[in-house]
Amino acid sequence: MKRRALWSTALIAPLALYGCGSAAAPESSSGGGDTLVVWDWKSGDEAAKSYIEAAKADFAEQHPDVEVEFTAQPFDQYYNLLGTAIQAGEGPDVMLFNGGGQLRDRTDALVPLDDFVADDMERLAGWEAFTADGHVYAAPVTLQGHPLYYNKALYEAAGLDPEAPAATWEEFLADCAAITEATGADCFAMGNKEGYGIQFFMSGLGPGILGPEEYDAWIAGDRDWTSPGVKRIFELWVEAEQAGLNNDGVNSTAMFNDEFALFDSGEAAHVVGLMSDVGHWKEFGEFIGDENVGVMPAPVVSPEAAPVLPYDGGIGYGVAEWTDDPELAADLVRSLTSTSALEAFYADAGAIAADTTIDASGAGPATAAIVAELPTGKPALHVALSAETLELMGRLSQQLLSGSVTVDGALAQLAESDGAA
Repeated sequence: MKRRALWSTALIAPLALYGCGSAAAPESSSGGGDTLVVWDWKSGDEAAKSYIEAAKADFAEQHPDVEVEFTAQPFDQYYNLLGTAIQAGEGPDVMLFNGGGQLRDRTDALVPLDDFVADDMERLAGWEAFTADGHVYAAPVTLQGHPLYYNKALYEAAGLDPEAPAATWEEFLADCAAITEATGADCFAMGNKEGYGIQFFMSGLGPGILGPEEYDAWIAGDRDWTSPGVKRIFELWVEAEQAGLNNDGVNSTAMFNDEFALFDSGEAAHVVGLMSDVGHWKEFGEFIGDENVGVMPAPVVSPEAAPVLPYDGGIGYGVAEWTDDPELAADLVRSLTSTSALEAFYADAGAIAADTTIDASGAGPATAAIVAELPTGKPALHVALSAETLELMGRLSQQLLSGSVTVDGALAQLAESDGAA
C-alpha cells in the first residue's frame, strides 16, 4: 500500500502525450488516508464500469477506510509506462497484465500470491497463464482465447451451409472463393499494424497445423522453430496474403479496432478474434446479429492435427513488490476477481469470466460453442512466448508480408530470440 507514489517527469511526460480520460498520473499526496493505486487499461471503458464498481464495493465491505484509485492507461503505451515504474521501483500497488510473456517477463517486480489466493484456486480457471517458476503472480479475471469466427449470413449469400463450415484448408479456400465471388467480401479480416496479427493467426490456425505432440511440446517450452509444422504456419501467413485472402493494407490496418470493424461491417467473412470483452462474440453479435456469428475449428492443414480451442487466462491483476502492505493489496485483487464483480463483467462487457461458477452458455450460439470447447481446449501457441520474442515476431511478420525477409530467415531469428537450438 502507498500513501501515493511520487512520479518522475519521465513517467508523467508520456502520459501527457496520450490523453485518455483518466490516463493522467496520480498526484502526490501530502498525507491523509491510506490509498491503493491500480493501473490497468480497462477501468476507463464504459463497458467495464459496473465491473469496477462491483469490485470496489466488495473491497469496501472489508476495508472501508482504504481508498482505491484506478488509473486507466492507454493500452498501446501500457507496458512501456509500467516498465518505467518498475525501473523506478515505485508506482501502482496493483497492476493488470495479459497472461503469458507480458507477466512472466516482469515477475521480479511482483509479489507471489500463492498464499493469498489459495481459497480461489478451485473457483477460478486460467491460473497457468499467470504462473512462473511454480508461483502465481496474478489472479485471472477472464479466460481469453482465439476462436475463428465466421459470418453465417455471408455463407448463406454464397449458397453455403452456414452450419457446416469447412473442415480442411482446401475446403476453406473453396468456401472463401465462393463467398468473395458472391458478396465481394474478403476471406479474412486482418490487422497487423501493431504486429498482433501474426499472434492471432498462429494461435487461431496453428491447432490445424501442429500435431498434438508438437503442440504440447511447444507450450512446455520445447520448441523447434525449424520443424515442418512451425514453418507451415509462417508459410501460410505469407500465402494467405499473396492469395488475396486478406483485406488490403494488412500492415497499415490496426487490429484494435479496424480489423474487427471490417468483420462487423460484413466486409470480411472470417476473423481470428477474442472470446472476452473486445473483438468477440458480444461485439460481433451487436453488428451482424447473434444468429449470424459462427465459431468454427481451425481448418485442418496437416493430417496429424487435431484442432482445439486455444485459450488461457486472459487478463489478471498482480501486486507490486514495492507495495507497503501486500496482504491488503492482495485483498483488492481478490475483490477484482470476486464472483459479483466478474458476473458484472460478463453481463455488460461480454467477458468469459475466469470464475467457473458463472454460466455463460445462455448468451447465444457462439458463446455456447466456445464454452462447450473449454474442457478440451489448450493454451494458445503465442502466449507461451516471451514478450521479447513476440515483439520480434511482430516485426518479422510485417517484413514477411512486404517480402523483405524469407520464412527461413524469420524463423532463424525467432529461434535465436527464443533460445531454441
